[in-house]
Formats: sequence, C-alpha cells, structure tokens
Amino acid sequence: MTELLRFALLGLGTGAMYALAALGIVLIYRGSGVVNFGQGAMGIAAAYVYYECHVVHGWPIAVAFLLGLLFSAGLGVLTQVLVMRPLRNASSLVRLVATLGVMLTLQAAALLRYGSTSRFVASALPDKVVKITPHLTISRDRLYLLAIAAVLTLVLSVVYRRTNFGRATSAVAENQRAASSLGWSPNLIATVNWGVGAALGGVAAMLIVPIVSLQVGILTSVTVYALAVALVAGLSSFGITLAAGLVLGVLQAWTIRYASSTVGLSDALPFVIIMIVLVVRGRGLPLRGSLLDRLPSVSSGRIRPVPLLVAAVLATAAILSVDPSWVNAITASLVMAIVLLSVVVLTGYAGQLSLGQFALAGAGAYICGRLDAAAGLPLPLAFVIAIACAVPIGIVFGLPALRTRGVNLAILTLGLGTAIGSVVFTNISLTGSSGFDSLKAVSIFGLDLSAVTHPERYALLVLGWFVLLALGVANLRRSRVGRRLVAIRTNERAAAALGISVLEGKLYAFVLSTAIASIGGILLAYESTSVTYSTFSNPFESINAVALAVIGGIGYLTGPLWGALLATGGLGGKIGESVFSANVVRYLPLFAGLVFIVMLLQDPDGLAEAHVKMLRRLGRLGARGKPLIDRAGRTLKRDRSHPSATPAAPALSAVARPAVQPFTRVPPTDLSVTGLTVRFGGLLAVNEVSFEVSTGRVTGLIGANGAGKTTVIDALTGFTKPSAGRITLNGVALERQSATRRARQGISRSFQSLELFDDMTVEENLLTAAEPRDRASYLSALLGIGRRGLPDDVRAVVEEFELTGDLDRQVKDLPYAQRRLVAIARAVATRPSILMLDEPAAGLSDAESTELAHVVRRLVEQSGIGVLLIEHDMQFVMGLCDDVVVLDFGRVIAHGPPDAVRAHPAVLAAYLGEADEPESDAADRVHPAEVTL
Repeated sequence: MTELLRFALLGLGTGAMYALAALGIVLIYRGSGVVNFGQGAMGIAAAYVYYECHVVHGWPIAVAFLLGLLFSAGLGVLTQVLVMRPLRNASSLVRLVATLGVMLTLQAAALLRYGSTSRFVASALPDKVVKITPHLTISRDRLYLLAIAAVLTLVLSVVYRRTNFGRATSAVAENQRAASSLGWSPNLIATVNWGVGAALGGVAAMLIVPIVSLQVGILTSVTVYALAVALVAGLSSFGITLAAGLVLGVLQAWTIRYASSTVGLSDALPFVIIMIVLVVRGRGLPLRGSLLDRLPSVSSGRIRPVPLLVAAVLATAAILSVDPSWVNAITASLVMAIVLLSVVVLTGYAGQLSLGQFALAGAGAYICGRLDAAAGLPLPLAFVIAIACAVPIGIVFGLPALRTRGVNLAILTLGLGTAIGSVVFTNISLTGSSGFDSLKAVSIFGLDLSAVTHPERYALLVLGWFVLLALGVANLRRSRVGRRLVAIRTNERAAAALGISVLEGKLYAFVLSTAIASIGGILLAYESTSVTYSTFSNPFESINAVALAVIGGIGYLTGPLWGALLATGGLGGKIGESVFSANVVRYLPLFAGLVFIVMLLQDPDGLAEAHVKMLRRLGRLGARGKPLIDRAGRTLKRDRSHPSATPAAPALSAVARPAVQPFTRVPPTDLSVTGLTVRFGGLLAVNEVSFEVSTGRVTGLIGANGAGKTTVIDALTGFTKPSAGRITLNGVALERQSATRRARQGISRSFQSLELFDDMTVEENLLTAAEPRDRASYLSALLGIGRRGLPDDVRAVVEEFELTGDLDRQVKDLPYAQRRLVAIARAVATRPSILMLDEPAAGLSDAESTELAHVVRRLVEQSGIGVLLIEHDMQFVMGLCDDVVVLDFGRVIAHGPPDAVRAHPAVLAAYLGEADEPESDAADRVHPAEVTL
C-alpha cells in the first residue's frame, strides 16, 4: 500500500504539470474556438525569457518570472490580432494549422538564438524532500505545483462563472452575433483570452522546465498529454481539466511501477482510456442544430490527360537530368506527396481530421522493414503484407470517428500515434537492439532501383507510385463512393437521411488512407539502406503532414505536390539552399514558418485552390462576349459578383410546361405512429402522438413554433430516440433501426435548414441520393468502373422541378428558392415510399408555392408516394393535404380532413384564442386557413 501511495504522489506532481499546461489550452478554446498547438512553443519562449533574465543577467526571480509571463501573453495577443482575426471566416482546420505555423516560427527563432543544447534551470520553487510518513516522501516542488494548479483552477472557475467577462466569453462561444448585439466585441474577448491563455502556458513552462530541462521542443510530449487532458474536460471545464490531469499522472506513475516490463505502456494506456471515455460519451450522428463549420474547398476530381502527360514527361526529364542531390530532394517531396494524398482522402474528402497519418506511414515502414530484414521475405511480398497489416491499425484509428468528430478526433488520433511511437517505434525489443534495420536493395525483375546506387531510378519508381495513387484517388472522387464521402464530410445527418452508411464511409476512408500512407512510409524507409523506426515516433510530424496538406490544398489532387515542396529535405528546401548563402540558409526555418502563416492568410484553401482560381480568371477573360448555354438550351446571364452564370428564370414557373415522364410507382406502404413520446431531459417535447401516413395521400403536420413538429420527423426518421411509443412500416417496428436503415426501407425527408452538400453540383447531390449503396463499389471506385449518369426516373424529377439548367452548378451558388427545390428533389431522388417534407415552401413566392403544391400533388398521384408535410403556410397545407394533424405543445389537439380541422374547437381555442365563442362566429371572423402557425 505504501508503494501504491508513493507512486500516486509522484503521479500527482506529473498530473499537476499536465493540468497547468492544459488550463491555457482550455481557456483559449473557450474564448476563440481554436485549439492552440503552439501553446508549448509560447511557453518555451517564456521559459527562455526567464532563463535569459534570471540565469544569464542575474535579475531577481520575481522580475524574470513576470517578464516571461508578459512575453508569452504578448505572443498570445499578437497571434489573435495578426493571425486568428484575419482567419476568423476560415475553417477550424485552417485556424488549427495556423497555430502550428506559429509554433514553427517560435521554435525556429529559439533555435537561432539558443541552439538545441539542453540547459539546466534552477527551480523557482522549493525542492526539498518532504516526509509524509517514515516510508512516504515527495519533493516539495511537486506539492507546490499541485497547489498552484488547484489555485489557478479555482480562480479561473470563479472568474469565468461569476464575472461579466466570464459570462461574455461563454456568450461569444455560444453565439457571436447574439453577443455582439449585446455590446460585446468577439474580437476583444478572443484577444484577452488568447493573452491570458498564453500567459498560463508561460507560467506552466517556467514551472516545468526546471524538472524536464530547458530545450527547444522539450514540451512536445507534455503538450500532447495536455491536449488529451483538455479533451477529457470537453475543452470547457477548468475543474475537470485539473482532475483529468491528476488522474492521468497517477495512472502513468502506477503503470511505470507495476507494468515497467511493457515498454511505452505508460504513454499508451492513458490515450486508450481517454478514447473509451470519449467514444462512450459521443454520438453516432451530430445533433440537430449543430453548427456547420466552413470546410476547405474540394475539387471535382476530373483529370485532364494532356496536362497530366506533359507534367509526367517534364518530371521524368528533370529526374534524369539533374545531379543526385536534386534527385534526392525530388524523391523526398514525392514521398511526402504520397503521405499527403492519404490526408486528402481522409480529411479533404471524408472530413475526418486525423493527426496520426505519419504514425500510420511508420506502421507500414515498420512491418515491411521487419519482414525484409528480420524475416528475410522478398520485398514485393513484404510490401503487400505490410500494407495489409497496416490497414487494421488504421481501422483502430478510425473507430473513435464513429462517435467523435472534429477536434476531439484530431487529438485522439494524435494520442494514438504517440502511443504507437512509444510502444513500437522506440521499443528496441520490437525494433532490434540497434533500433534500426538494414534493408535490401530495391529491385524489380533484376533491375536495381536502389535509392543509394541509382537515385534517379528510385525517384522514377516513387513518381510512378504517386501518379498511380493520384489516378485512383481521382477515380474515387468522381465515383459514387467519392460522393458518399463528400456527403459525410459536409453533413452526416443529411447523408444518413439518404441511406448512406456513415459508419462504412468513415471506416473506408481510414482504410484507404492508411494503405496510401503506409505505401508512402515504405518508400520513405527505402530511401536509405537502413531505416530507423524512431523517426516515425514524433507526433508533430503527423500534425506537420496535415499542415502541409492544408497549405497545398487539402481537397485537391495537386495539393499534395504543392504542400510537399515544403517537406523536410524536399525540393523547396533544396531551392532555398541553392539560391541563398550558407549564412542565410540557417534562417530558412524561421522564414519558412513566417511564409507558412502568410500563405494561410492569403489562401486559406491552399495553393492548389489559388492556382485553380487563376486559371478560371484566365478562362473568363478568354470567354468574354461569348454566350453561355445551359443543358436546357437557355442563354444564361453572367453574374459579376460570382464566377458562375445565373439563369434569369424563377425557381418554379407557373406557365404551362410539356408533360414529363411519369414517376415510378411505389408499392403500397403504411407508416403507423402510436403513442410517440420524446423527452429531452425534463422537457416533454412530444406527448403520445398517434397518426398514420399512407401511400397516395398527403398528411399535414402543423402547429406553432416549438410545437414538436420537427422532433416528430426526427423521431420517425431515426435522428431522435423516442422515449416511448411505436413506429411501424408495414407492420415492421422501426424504433431500434438507425436513420440509414430507415432511409433504405423507403423513408426519406427534407430538412428545414436544407442541409445540402454545398461542395457538390446539383447533379452530384441528386446522384448521391439516387445511387445504389453496394459495397462492391468501394473497390470499383478506385478503378473508375461503374460511373453512370442520372437514372431516367430521377431525370423526371429534375424536369418536374425545372432543374435541368442548373445541374452543373454548385448548390452554394444557387438562390435560396432554388436551393430549397434541390433539397426536395434530392429527397424524392431516393425513390421513397414515404416522403417527409419540413417546410418545403419556406422562402418561395406565392406563385412558386402554388406551383410546388401542384408538383407535390402530381408526384403523389403519379407515383403513389405518401407525404408527411410540415408547413406554416396554411393555404398551402389546406389546399394540398388529405389529412391534417395539429400539434400544440407536443400533443395532438386535432386530426382529420382539412375542413374538419379548420372548424375544430381545440384549434380555434389554441390559435384564435376564442374558445368561448360559438364555433361558427369565430370561424367567420378569422378564417383558420389565413392564420400562420
């Protein structure tokens, strides 16, 4: 027991370090919504100021400490003012990567001034040993660290819970516009929080470096664990941050004491536990009303054969004509481009932010290297086995994505990558006593392709792999699987409503990206005659990979090539070395960090996007004066405010149109709802609602705002779990079925907020809804097999909704009314038996609403589809519906034909406030059909 307590006390000291480092991260996130990966670098900068003032110049500890604190606070303020504020409209991914640019800049500046030498700094805290019992002791500075962490946690909790500034910070985090309307400046709030958060990072660093020594990058591992601690606290609670840090420290101490034979377990175990906690705490699909973050642009995936061939020929000529040092730089950039291509698939297409890609590349290199060097397998066989064995590791990385997303997933994958590095890559029992393996020379059919003896041949091999993988990824983007991934990236709820398996899509993205990353890792390992596995253990290399992908253009096939120019040992560095003198070259890392930030500020979507925009401008210059013709043969007018052309026609025309192809008939279907009840905590949102929706009929669901209408649809379609009641489709219970399964059984819906896939064209939105969900396409997509256009029945929908001229336009470029029609057409394109429309006429003119009612009625009559309609326009509802259900505070107060509902006493009482008057008199004064519910 004494041993257990002794290590627990040691762990409390370590945990206090983690908590101190995490408090600043939580504070900055609460104030600005940004996870600051530069927190450790800001802290180290403060520690160097403290060292310079106290150790070098002999100033008093208090003065040196205060100056270090002010310096780190200033760095935080400058980061917000100069970097984060200009990027306020960029995606959270770009803002996260910008903090990495700040980190690189600060580390490069520190290296120029102090070098990489480790320095000892005396502690500002008493470090004598304290005897708690005769057999139980602890260093006094650990107790002070614990006390400081506890006091800071208490102060922060009080300030941010009890003061106006704390409440303003919470308000800004919740809704910036609402906070601004109350007189609070979101920029000022963020600036203050960045300053205070960075100051906390400085305090933590100045207290920690006497324990771990002072060196550039020394706080890397501490920062990783601090991020994990902040994640457990939901990046919001200071109290939970302290508790999580202490628990993590104790767990690590106990693991070191009782499981020391397992190398790296103390580093891996906390992340495994955190992963379990977050997965249990997470959700399979985001909640309704979750804020949709702006995402980086994504390309169409179209390949132009002639430019591709010309680029390949030029690259080959360059490889064969330059000296070996340049060839090696080209090879390094191409290898990194392959790793970045895996980031394009996972993050650019599927929207899953993983910070473990370099670790997955290392997994492929490790398995292949061990099979080659230790098992003696032929390289081609080892290559295939390594990729196959790396894929399950990628699946493990992908499992948290099923319940978490965004920054939570990013930090979890960063932790898992760190765990692999500790358990495998730095474990000599698994990597050999020397920590590296000697590799056989690469050869194919007797042709020597060694990177050492024939670097140009190896470079051509790597170039061939990049071209092959890029073509596969291009095929993927243009395929039905690619559209599924982009749909999941854009809106998981909308994707599930179309019958797309979000689970399958995410795991597929992790599998494919792992395979690509492992190929890159193997090619990186074979650049030399030996591979040192510890090179893959640095977690910030994975962050760097995502950063380079963002700089290049994370949604573009050419993005990896642009980003890889800046890779370590790559072509960009080689160009810098050849242009500048040796005295200038030492400043290149600092220059690269500054350029990194400037590039993000200039082009948040990456260099590839900037290149595409430039080509579009040139194309528009050449097309001036030429008429634009859409698919319907209409002449389009040019919109000067946007590069796309816009048709002058209204969203729906009420004029006579030629008959379109009849819709496909659906089988008879009945959706029965009995006693449906939904509770959110103590709130009863839906109370024992019962009704039926049958094919060939339109059922209206009306009520005031907050009556529970959308909650009913959410419960019927699987997005909200009912507390009680039964939902059956042709007698089959649906309560336990997912949203995806319900959609595949013929239940489709539109959304009140549209929730379209804005990065796709109208045609791609409809294809995503109409295409089969076969699993064979996960393989055929890479080969470019099975691509088809819109089916005939979906073309009938396109013609009915007059969308033919808009098929090639991105939906984000459409006027609101047309976007709403696309949302309805997309729901119809799934070929449902039961269609649920949530306020389909919102935003339409009277004429367009009337025509939409005719379209819905024709759809019902020709296809036999059943419709459940939510709408506030009572003329639209009463003129279209066969039955109407009226909700009031979650309960049904009237149900029947429109005429009966119009005159129902409960409806008159609830919405006209005249229950005591004779029913006929109240109806004569104000017609219920004219009331907006």
